[in-house]
This record gives sequence, C-alpha cells and structure tokens, in this order.
Amino acid sequence: MGWQRNLSIGNFTGAFKKSKWLLSDNAGLCRGFSAMAKPELPGFDYQPKPYKGPLADEVLQKRKKYLGPSLFYYYQKPLNIVEGKMQYLYDESGRRYLDAFAGIVTVSCGHCHPDILDAITEQNNLLQHATTIYLHHAIADFAEALASKMPGNLKVVFFVNSGTEANELAMLMARLYSGNLGMIALRNAYHGGSSSTIGLTALNTWKYPIPQGEIHHVLNPNPYRGVFGSDARHYAEDVQDHIDHGTSGKIAGFIAETIQGVGGAVELAPGYLKLVYDMVHKAGGVCIADEVQTGFGRTGSHYWGFETQGVVPDIVTMAKGIGNGLPLGAVVTTPEIASVLAQKIQFNTFGGNPVCSAGGLAVLRVLDKEQRQKHSAEVGSHVIQRLNDLQKKHDIIGDVRGRGLMVGVELVTDRKEKTPAKAETGVLFEKLRELGVLVGKGGLHGNVFRIKPPMCFTKDDADFLVDALDYAMSKL
Repeated sequence: MGWQRNLSIGNFTGAFKKSKWLLSDNAGLCRGFSAMAKPELPGFDYQPKPYKGPLADEVLQKRKKYLGPSLFYYYQKPLNIVEGKMQYLYDESGRRYLDAFAGIVTVSCGHCHPDILDAITEQNNLLQHATTIYLHHAIADFAEALASKMPGNLKVVFFVNSGTEANELAMLMARLYSGNLGMIALRNAYHGGSSSTIGLTALNTWKYPIPQGEIHHVLNPNPYRGVFGSDARHYAEDVQDHIDHGTSGKIAGFIAETIQGVGGAVELAPGYLKLVYDMVHKAGGVCIADEVQTGFGRTGSHYWGFETQGVVPDIVTMAKGIGNGLPLGAVVTTPEIASVLAQKIQFNTFGGNPVCSAGGLAVLRVLDKEQRQKHSAEVGSHVIQRLNDLQKKHDIIGDVRGRGLMVGVELVTDRKEKTPAKAETGVLFEKLRELGVLVGKGGLHGNVFRIKPPMCFTKDDADFLVDALDYAMSKL
C-alpha cells in the first residue's frame, strides 16, 4: 500500500493546481523537447475482451455513495481498470497500460497467469471452503512447499488473509514466547493498519490518534536521508540505547522490512540487521522479518529480503506476492515459538482455505518454473542502470535505490538539501499515466516513485518506463 494519505484527493488536487504551470505548453519547456520522440509501449500479442460494464463516472459515484470516505484513488481522472494480462492492464476503452506497481506489489507472476487461474478454477469446482476442522490436502501441500523455501528451523506455517494479519499474529507470538510486551520497530516503517499493527507503523499519514501500546520506533537506517548515512553500527547503537534506557532491559521483539515499501523503497544500511538481531536476542526478544513486499525472489539477489542482510529471523511474515492477488498471508516460525499458541485455541476461518492454498502453491511453482528470481535480478539491474544514467541528466532525481524489481526513485527540488519535490512528483505521475505507465508513490511526502512490477516485466518494458520518465521530466 504505497499511497500516502497526504496524497488523498483534496491534497493532491491542491498540489496539482499549485503546480499547474508545470504542465503549460508556454511555461518554458526544455528546449530539446520537441526533438524527443514520444515513447511507445512494447508490442504485446493479446486482445482484451470488449467491455460492456459501467463506465468510470458511474463506478466513482457508486464508490462515493456506498464505500468508506477514507478510500481515495490515483490520478485526477481515475482509471477504470477492467482487465489484466501479465504485466499489462486495460481500461474501459481497451487502452493498455504498463503496470509497474503490480497491484501494490501483489501480482508476482503476472495478471491472470494461466497456471494460477487453472489451479484456482479446478479447486473452486471441487471445494471452496471447509476450514481446518476437517482435513484437506491443499493447505498441507502448500505449507510443505512454503517451508521448503525457508532457511534454518523456520518450518511451521500459519496461514492468514493479509500482511496486517500476519504481522499482528507475529507480534502476538513474540510477546507470548518472550514473556515481554515491548516491541521495537523502525521509523518510516509500514506493517499494517489494524488497531494493533498501526502501532508498529511509523508514518503519520497512516496512523490514527489511538494508543499504540508498548511499541517504540528507533532511528531508520536510511542510507540516503539517515543521520548516519550507511553506517549500520551507529544506527544499531540507537537500538541498544533504547533497550538500556527505555525498557526493563527485556523486550518482546524487533520487526523490520529489509526494503521499506510504503516508506519509499528504502533499503536498510548494509549489516544493520545482523547487529540488531544480536542485541534483540540478548534482551530476550525475537526477530521478525516483514517480507510482505520483498519476498519470493523480487529482490533478484535472494529469495527473501532478509537474506541480503545475512540473517535468519525467528519469525517471517509474508503476503501480497504469495497469492498473486488472492487474499493470502502467512507467518512462518520455528516449532519452539509456534508451540506458545497451543496453550489456547488459535484459529483463522479463511486462512489457508482450499482455493487460496491451491493458488498459492501454483504461485510457488510458477516462480520456480519461470525462474522469476533470476529474471528479476537481470531486468532489475538493467532498469537501475538506466535510472542511474537518467539521474545524471535530470537534477530532480535525488536518489535511485533498491534491488531487483523493487526500485525507488526519490525526487527532490534541491539535491543538497534533499527537499522533497512533492508538486513535481504529482505532475510527473499524471504525465506517466498519459504515456501509459502506472507506477506507485511512497515516502512520507509522496515524492518517491515506486517501481515494483509483476516479475514477468521485461527489459523492453523497463526501457519504455525509463524513456517515458525521461520524456516527462524533459517537460518540467
């Protein structure tokens, strides 16, 4: 969920009006712009079905009337997306867009991947729901396959329906197992929006004024904006300082994303987790890796994000890409930690239902069969190199970061001061949509483009995306 509440309709509209001059043909466009060819989408052999449903205006009015007012949408004229195929989406008119955000980092294998559709359809036709009070092979087969992907003794799986649920269950496990209450999370983190996980989240745009309960947020080891740059040791010292002065000396646990998603694709300083995990264990706590966005080979270099830091967590949470769009999440831990939940009844009505389990197992098989981790490494390296080259051309690009197909481009008005280019980001965001590219936005100020496409994204797609960004930036 890479939007920020400060980019909701009202605020975004205000920012857009404020910077309307940026779109004017008479506002001093870049002199060489007229010679720059407008980029075109790569060819794709697929014909969307004719759409005969309600149009965007009708859908929007119905949303406003019947759905909660906290919902907002991207773009001045919201898109009515009616069909998807692999890395592309289609609107009501049949226009094709490159999906560089993957349903908020959720569509891992591609929209409507045939292998996954077949598995879901076959199970749907046999049995949709029964719960774990009866035996069914799908949940056991899926758990076995998922456990085989985990290092160390991470072999016990709990299935839930979302990343928020997964993180909430992980926090419960940490507190029960350690016998302590205090949790440590990072500033700029996002771990969910429930009344419990909202405490772990550390972005004011996502937090309501409610008690967050025995949770403390330490310095974020952000190599670009952090006070210590890439010096992991100094950031880790802040964790120890909190344990020494802000707790009894004992804590329940520590949770972190390896690359912060909603926070703007921020990769933690190298070596940070190894230092912190040692501190947390000495304080009696457990270490939780939030792999909701970084898991399943998206980083390219590793199957799990935490592996980039050379650590093995005590608990791993996951969702989004695990189901390619199905409402599916999981918590994987050790038998010892899992046993604490046996003292009471722990049950999830829909967690691991036959349809989601069949779909989740198909996702794991597709990722292996199509070698999507290797593909993400190759295409990701290409897109990052091209973005680095683009940074040399456009001063508005303050930072290019990430791994594989989890990439962030932070936009600033002043590279020295790193002033967030909020208005300019909004204008470029609209221009990219006009060109046929859908990206996400993140960071506290909404000034980071999040490039996290389905993992079938190709080098041609990457070139089109960067060319479109170049074309749009040349108009500023």
